Order: sequence, then structure tokens, then C-alpha cells
Amino acid sequence: MSISEAVILGLVQGITEFLPVSSSGHLVLARTVLETDIAYGLAFDTALHLATVLAVIVYFWGDLYILGQTALRKLGRLPVNATDERLLYALILATIPGVVVGILIESHISAAFHAPLLVAGFLFLAALFFMFAEYRQLTLPKTTAITLRSAIIIGCFQVLALLPGISRSGITIGAGMMLGLSRTAAARFSFLMAIPITFGVGAKQTLALIQSGEGVALVPTLVASAIAFVSALVVIHFFLQFLRRYTLWPFIWYIIVLSIFIVLAHWFA
Repeated sequence: MSISEAVILGLVQGITEFLPVSSSGHLVLARTVLETDIAYGLAFDTALHLATVLAVIVYFWGDLYILGQTALRKLGRLPVNATDERLLYALILATIPGVVVGILIESHISAAFHAPLLVAGFLFLAALFFMFAEYRQLTLPKTTAITLRSAIIIGCFQVLALLPGISRSGITIGAGMMLGLSRTAAARFSFLMAIPITFGVGAKQTLALIQSGEGVALVPTLVASAIAFVSALVVIHFFLQFLRRYTLWPFIWYIIVLSIFIVLAHWFA
């Protein structure tokens, strides 16, 4: 892998990981377009996942510190803030479905659903889902408080992100909007949810990497990881600012156009 390819793939991962456009789908497409021969694929993917989870940890460090203090105070049977306690339990409950299903079937999905045409199909279905979520935003009263019931439902939706073309952040933000959360509240909860699930993916890949004995293309991997980390930090900040003023419609149109482009490119190839 060349340095230029590493930069492109790092940018794709960092920019798309926390936007509702599917990072896995874009990486499949980027590798197809670049015709990249990745000799150290597992090591490279592991590094990108850990880089993006580090970005969200850094950005939400204040929230994580409060949640950590809440957990410690609960263990010590000390009084805690009710809102922080509810958020802590909500994140735990929301993470469980993705962890369970991911352990059981992720490898089968990864092997079967990474063709560009399938990515296009899932992208288009995601666009339809976001349209419905935006419709629900117009009809439901808005709230910033996440309930435990809502957390479980959002966690179940997160399972769909195992499919390439289905954005993890997009599907969870859309689910939160359908349940009455404001766009920014849904996005904040989605990003906090990303920490355990993305860290878990990175840890699982790290274990598989150790077991496989696969080497590491050090320089391209470090370059891609640094690019993914910085771009993810920038995207998280500006996406949250964007949702305070605008809707998901620009992303809906983007993924519709992208899905059509993929189909046409495949048809005329």
C-alpha cells in the first residue's frame, strides 16, 4: 500500500465513521476504486478502528469522566445525579444487542455482504429510513432525555450497522429521532454508544491479529491512523454543530445519488 492510498483510506474512515453515510460501505467502495492490494488488511483495519474510537474518547472526555465518576459512586453506594445515572444505564443497555449479535454473526456478514451492488442497496434503504426519521421529527414532541426503553430500541437498531452501507451513527441517530429525541441529543447518544462498540471491534481485531501472526505495514498504517483520528475529531465537532441548525436531508440526497452512481458504474463497467 502506498502512502497516498493510506491517506485516502484514513480520510474515508475518519470522515465517514461518524456521519450517517456508512464508513464500512465507503471503505469497500474506496478499496474497489483504488484496487488497493492490502497485504496487512487486518492490522490496517484494526488501527483505523482504534484511531476513530480514540477520537470520540478525546472529544467526549468530559462526559466520560462524569459517567466514570457516576459508576464509581454507584459501586460505593454513594448518591449520584439521576440524569447521569440514567445515561450510564442507557449506554450499557444500548450496547448489549450489538455485542451479542456481533459476536454471533459478524464474520458471516463480513464474508457475504461486501459486494458494491449490495452496498448500494443498503445505502438506498438507509436513505429511506432517514426520510422516515425526519418525518417523525416533524410529528413528535422533542426531548433530550434518553429513557432505558429508548436505549434498548436504539441498541437493536445498531445491529443493522453490521451491514455495509448501513451507517452505525446514522441508524442510531435516526432511531433516536424516531423515538422523539432531538437531532443533537440523538447524535450525542450515538457518539457515546460508539465508544464501547468500536473499541470492542478494535479489541476483537487485535486479538485476531495476534493469533494470525500477521505483520504490520508500519508507515502506511500510522499515516492512515493519524489522518483518521484528526479527521474524525473535526467531523464530530462540525456534525454536532450542523445538526443544531439543519436536518439530515443533505446526507439523504448524498447517499441516494451515491447508490445510483454505484449501480450505474457497475452496469457500465
